Amino acid sequence: MSNTTEHNATACRASRHSRVQHLITADESSLADLEMLLATLPLCSTGRLFIEVPDASWQTVLSAPSRMTVTWLDRSLRSGAPGSGRSCAPGQALARAVNAWAGEMLCADDDHTRIVLLGGYLGTADIVDHLVDRLGVAPDSIHTPERFGLTSAR
Repeated sequence: MSNTTEHNATACRASRHSRVQHLITADESSLADLEMLLATLPLCSTGRLFIEVPDASWQTVLSAPSRMTVTWLDRSLRSGAPGSGRSCAPGQALARAVNAWAGEMLCADDDHTRIVLLGGYLGTADIVDHLVDRLGVAPDSIHTPERFGLTSAR
């Protein structure tokens, strides 16, 4: 039996076609990288895409697979830490949303979710810490920008 999976319209419609869930994050600094990543995904990809932006003017139409849910997180509409009265800091809305989603959706020991975190350093570091330390996700299964050094040092 071959380990390769053909991804074409017919294969994707088959009920027994395996679909790997994706968790992808981005922010306004990584939109170009996000577009490149989305262009490489099979049309039958499933999962969640969280994108944090300063305000609604940054929202754009993305070419994400139709089975992926795209969530735009507008910082201008969110508050900072509860009770602080502060504005939402870069990475804060992204970390809150992703950590909440992951706490509900990444609960199986044999979960094979592909995790790609493209956002800024602060939010990405918070997400990696949550995934690894609280949920037991293997650090080598999380893909972050190499310059952050977040998953190779664990």
